[in-house]
Amino acid sequence: MIKTLLVDDSPIAITILKRMLAKSPEIQVTGTAANGSEALSLIPRIKPDVICTDLHMPVMDGLEFTKEVMARHPLPILLVSVSAYKDSLNAFKVMEAGAIDVFIKPRASFELDYERLAPELIRKIKILSGVHVFSRHRSTPTPEVGISDIRDLKSLIRLPKSKVSIIVIGASTGGPQALYIILAKLPSDFPLPIVCIQHISEGFLQGLVTWLSSQCMMKVEIAKAGAIPQPGIIYFPQEDTHLKIDNTGRFVLSTEPLFGGHRPSVTITMRAAAEYYGTEVLGVLLTGMGNDGAAGLQAVQNAGGITIAQDEASSIVFGMPKAAIELGAAGYIVSLHEIGPLILNLVVRLLERKG
Repeated sequence: MIKTLLVDDSPIAITILKRMLAKSPEIQVTGTAANGSEALSLIPRIKPDVICTDLHMPVMDGLEFTKEVMARHPLPILLVSVSAYKDSLNAFKVMEAGAIDVFIKPRASFELDYERLAPELIRKIKILSGVHVFSRHRSTPTPEVGISDIRDLKSLIRLPKSKVSIIVIGASTGGPQALYIILAKLPSDFPLPIVCIQHISEGFLQGLVTWLSSQCMMKVEIAKAGAIPQPGIIYFPQEDTHLKIDNTGRFVLSTEPLFGGHRPSVTITMRAAAEYYGTEVLGVLLTGMGNDGAAGLQAVQNAGGITIAQDEASSIVFGMPKAAIELGAAGYIVSLHEIGPLILNLVVRLLERKG
C-alpha cells in the first residue's frame, strides 16, 4: 500500500481527493491535515510515502510546508493546485523548494472533472512513491558570465566534426527542477537556441515559462508558428501541441494525435530537429517516467548529432533516460550537475575552433 497524506484546508477538496484515490486499491489515505503545521505533526506518526498538499492554507501554506518537510522529513511531495496564472507561477516556487510534481486541483462543482483526472492523480502518486528524496539546501545564485569569460572547463566531451546549431532537451517527472539546474547556469549571450519539451499538467505551462524566466539569464519563450529558432532563447511548445521544424527551419505547431501518450512529445521534436539540422543537433534526455524521447535521441544519434542522457543516480525517475541508454542512443551518460558545464565546454571549444 502507498500511504498518502492529504493536506488541504478545504474539507470538500479532501473529500474529492479521497474519492479519486479510492479508485486504486494500491493507495491508502492514512492521514489528512488542514494546514502545513498540522501535517508536520502527523508525519512522524503516520510515516506517509507521498504527500499531496494544497498551496494556499492558513497557519502554514504549501510553500513553507514544503520547505519544512524537505528540511525535517524529506518525502515526495505532489502539489495539488488550481491552474490560474498566479498559482501556476507559485507552483514552481514550491517545486523549487522541493516538491516533485504538480497536479491540477479538480473543481468541486464538476464531478466529471475529477472523474476524468483521477487516473492521472493515481499515476502521479504511484510514480512519486518510488522516488527517494534528499534534504534540500538552497544554493548560492550563480553570477552572470559571458561566453568569452568561461575558462578552464573540464573536457567532458569530444569536439564534434561539425558545428552545433540547436539543442533539444526532453524531460518529464522531475524535469522542471532539472531544467532549472541546467538552464540557470547558461549565460545571456549563449550562442544557440534551446528547445525544451517538458511533460506538464494542463494549465501550468505559462507558470513554468515565467518561473524559468525569473531564474535564467537567457530569454524563455513559448514558440510561435513560423518563427525561426534564435540564439540565446529557450523555447517551449504551446500547451497540448507538438513542436516540429519544417524544411525551411521554422517552427510548426501540430495538434496531430498524442505520440506515446504525450502531446507535446519529446521524440517528435527531436526527430524533426534531426531531420532538418542533421549532424548539428545536441539532444539531451532528462529524468522522467516512460520512454518518450528515447527514439528521438536515437534519431539525433543516427543523424550524427551529439546525445546526452542523465544518469540514474541524479534522476528523480530514470525511465526516459534508461530507455534511451538501452537503445544505445546515449553517447554520454552524465549526472545532472555535469550537463550544464558539459554543454558550455562544447560551445566554448567550438567557438575557439571557429575563431
